[in-house]
Amino acid sequence: MKTLLTLASVSATQSDSEFKFYYKRKLKEGKPKMVALNNVRNKILARAFSVTKSGTPYVEIQQFAA
Repeated sequence: MKTLLTLASVSATQSDSEFKFYYKRKLKEGKPKMVALNNVRNKILARAFSVTKSGTPYVEIQQFAA
């Protein structure tokens, strides 16, 4: 499971603009690459659990921001 989450976080940092920005921000803060990837993994898990718990689909909020 940990390996799948790591692969998902690597893929997310390459394809999703929000995760890419988050990953680069963590690197600029001086975090090692694996720590930044772990932060992305935790963010993916948090989203998955919140969607499961609330029972509603994920809505990308940035598209509604002014």
